[in-house]
Amino acid sequence: MDTIQSKFNLKGKVAIITGSSKGIGKAIALGLAESGAKVVISSRKQEAVDLVVKEFKDKGLEAIGIQCHIGNSQERESLITKTIEQFGRIDILVNNAAINPYYGPLEGSDEAVFDKIMDINVKAPWLLSNMVLPYMKQNGNGSIINISSVEGLRPGFGLGLYSATKAALIMLTKNQAKEWGKHGVRANVVCPGLIKTKFSEGLWSDEKLVDRFTRALPMNRIADPDEMAGLILLLASDAGSYITGGVYAADGGYLVSG
Repeated sequence: MDTIQSKFNLKGKVAIITGSSKGIGKAIALGLAESGAKVVISSRKQEAVDLVVKEFKDKGLEAIGIQCHIGNSQERESLITKTIEQFGRIDILVNNAAINPYYGPLEGSDEAVFDKIMDINVKAPWLLSNMVLPYMKQNGNGSIINISSVEGLRPGFGLGLYSATKAALIMLTKNQAKEWGKHGVRANVVCPGLIKTKFSEGLWSDEKLVDRFTRALPMNRIADPDEMAGLILLLASDAGSYITGGVYAADGGYLVSG
């Protein structure tokens, strides 16, 4: 019988993490690599992924870097094809890449912005998941982890379009779990709270805003990116083998505050 510790071991597994040249994506990739996975670092610029790959390899970890703007169909195809060429399999997909090009009231944006944010935050994860499914079916198992947000669970101010995409991603995940469980493929969604990344700098760099926000949080602080990695490891590994269709908040208590 396997020990619980051995079930967290990802040796022999291949993981693709989108948007992994920095922030939460990079922290997730590092956590998976340190647990034995061969990781595919992916983001819009090849130079950025190459730097992360070098950093990982210097630590003795196995990684390759593949440029991929997830809104580009050819680059999505290339991401999957090159991963298979290099590693021969795909076991884990973390749909982390996202955008938030607009902050303001719902009626203040326009159709082009709506289309762009839906394309990146919802359509691309749907398509990438569909593309890895045949390889996971072939293996008889796989784990898809979609990165949503607490904004997809609780409406705030100024993030309405972003929130709508993240709520859609949650329902997409539940349907993936329902339809693909018979193939041994699990799908779960993680909803981070405010994390100290470049993506959210506009929020956490405002000291007054952060002070007001953290005082209302049970844990009284915002998170570092590496605090997301443990939950992802559980969902990616055999330690989470019976977990599918779940929605997991890692938010310092945001959803139970105020």
